[in-house]
Order: sequence, then C-alpha cells, then structure tokens
Amino acid sequence: MTSINTNSSAQAALQTLRSVNQGLNQTQNRVSSGYRVEKASDNAAYWSIATTMRSDNKALSAVSDALGVGAAKVDTAYTAMDSAIDVVTEIKAKLVAATESGVDKAKVQEEIGQLQQQLLSIAQSASFNGENWVAGATGTKSVVSSFVRDGSNAVSVKTTDYALSSTSMGNVLFGMSGGSVETSTGILGTSTGATGSIYSMSITTFTAGQIQTALTNVESALKAMTSAGAALGSLSKRIDLQDDFVNALSDSIDSGVGRLVDANMEEESSRLSALQTQQQLAIQSLSIANSSSQNILSLFR
Repeated sequence: MTSINTNSSAQAALQTLRSVNQGLNQTQNRVSSGYRVEKASDNAAYWSIATTMRSDNKALSAVSDALGVGAAKVDTAYTAMDSAIDVVTEIKAKLVAATESGVDKAKVQEEIGQLQQQLLSIAQSASFNGENWVAGATGTKSVVSSFVRDGSNAVSVKTTDYALSSTSMGNVLFGMSGGSVETSTGILGTSTGATGSIYSMSITTFTAGQIQTALTNVESALKAMTSAGAALGSLSKRIDLQDDFVNALSDSIDSGVGRLVDANMEEESSRLSALQTQQQLAIQSLSIANSSSQNILSLFR
C-alpha cells in the first residue's frame, strides 16, 4: 500500500543516511585530529589513562631538565677536583725537589705559594647556579633523579644525594663559613700537625724531617682528593645513565599512549572512502523513496 501520509521507505532511507553521516563525521574527526580517542566521550577509560600518563610524561621531562642541571653541578665539581689534584701533584714535586741539599727553600716556597693560591682560586670558582660542591660546610647536596608513581597511585620525586665532609679526609677542598671559603677546614685547609695544612704550610725553614712529614700529608690529601674525584665521577655516570633511562621511559610512555588513543590512518582512510560511497548511495536511496509519492499523481490523471 502506498500512502501520502507515511512514507516508510523514505523514513528508512533517512535513518540510514543519518547513521552514515554520523559515522562519516566521526571518521573525518579522527582523520583531522589523528586521534581515535580525543575526548572522554570517545572512550572514558582510555582517555583517563592517556591523560594521566601525559601528565606523568611532563613530569619526566622536568626530571630530565633537572638531571641536566645536576650533571652540570657534578661535572663542575669533578673538573675542579681534577684540577686541584694536578696542582697538589705539583706541590708534591716541589717538596721532593726541596729535599735535595743546597736547594733554596725560599725560592721553592714562592712556587708553592702560587700553587696554594691557585688551589683557593679553584675552590672559589667551582660554583654552578650558586652551588659549590668542592668548597662547602658539612651537609648534603641532592640531584633530582626520578619521578615515581607507585602501585597505590601515589607520586613522589626521588633524589640522589651527595654528602659533603670538610674533614682532612673528607671530599671538599675547603669548608665554607658564612658564604665564604673557610681555609682552615677541608682536605687542603685542615692542619695536620707541625707542618700545618696543605694550603698554609711554608717550607722556608723546614728541616728534612718536616719536609718528609709534609710529603706524607700531601700524599694523604691526594688520596682523599682521588677518592672524592672517583665518587663524583661515579655520580656523573649514574646521572648520565638515569638521563638515558628517563628519555627512553618518556618515549615508551608516548608510544603506549599512542597505542591507546591514536587513530590508525590506513584504516580510517579506508573507512572514509567506504562511508563517502555509502553516503552517496543513501542520498540516492532517499531521493528514490521521496519520488515514489509523486508517482501517485499519475493515478488521478
């Protein structure tokens, strides 16, 4: 039966066209944005995971930046310690030269005095962003190393610590007092007996026995400085490894989020072509269904 009040064929064709248009709009949005899940309404679970992990990834990016700053601090301290070792080695050589009979100890002391001032200059200059790890009071320096989300979904920032010690066998060249270098503490500033500290000793009137004692003290200082340099080198290596890990982890998170929310462009391209064809057919079908009502007029001619 054909009715001019109700056109079931046209209604069915219109419903099909609406469905096709809806799918076409969705596919076009995916193609234009590149996302399969762009809003919470697309997939609430995946959207929530992706949003959280993107937030964590930004925190990891900040950790990577902090590691860069930390690496610069450690490298600055290591460079200073390495340079100081070279200078103390020169002082050691001068002391050995002073043991020879007939050597003018006053002249040797002039050279040692210049080397001692160079040690102070190294310690004062080894500062990065206001932090000095080779001239400082007893305390702890920290480097941000990671951002952690544990099993209970709690977040925290982890640090790598480096404890400073201003004793004669510690890991700083000089101590620090009131923001200024304290030349009476630290590996080079702590007095080790009658010969004084590495920084303050003057061999002009030293006997052969005192020079030998000074050599022993210099050797002890070199041992402490070498140990401190090794610790800084190990810390620098750890920071480099952690930075590599953070970058790799960030890439993995990006990849994981992409698997959840990114659109498959090959699939979406195929779907877009199919939907465009379906849209044309649905329009044609609706046109045919609408024209059927016009055919009724021929019955009354």
